Amino acid sequence: MSDVEPLWGVEEVSAFLRVPIKTLYQWKWRCYGPPVSKVGKHLRYVPAQVRLWVEKGHAA
Repeated sequence: MSDVEPLWGVEEVSAFLRVPIKTLYQWKWRCYGPPVSKVGKHLRYVPAQVRLWVEKGHAA
C-alpha cells in the first residue's frame, strides 16, 4: 500500500482553513492562497503544501 496522501478537494481545504468554498475559488482567480491544480474541472490541493502555506503565515 502506498504512503502517498490523497489530494484534497475544495471541501477538505475549506474545512481545514475554515473559509467558505467560494473564497478558495476567488483566491485561485486572484493567484492567492495555497498552491492548487486543476484535475479535469476540479481543483485539487496537496495537503502538505496547504499545511506549509499556513505555517509560513500566509493564512493570517
